[in-house]
Amino acid sequence: MAKELKMTLKKSVIGSTKKIRATVVGLGLTKMNKTVIRKDTPEIRGMLNKVQHLVGVEELS
Repeated sequence: MAKELKMTLKKSVIGSTKKIRATVVGLGLTKMNKTVIRKDTPEIRGMLNKVQHLVGVEELS
């Protein structure tokens, strides 16, 4: 696994469920096209799996 993940919110959360919105905010993505870098952990991977249709992910080493 990579040490860090670069995540960008590509699609809007409008029309999504409360759980999906909470997951996106939990990742630190509050606005469209915002990019954050997080450590690559199983918890983050699980959150990304839940919102993979909204988020773009790039692995950094």
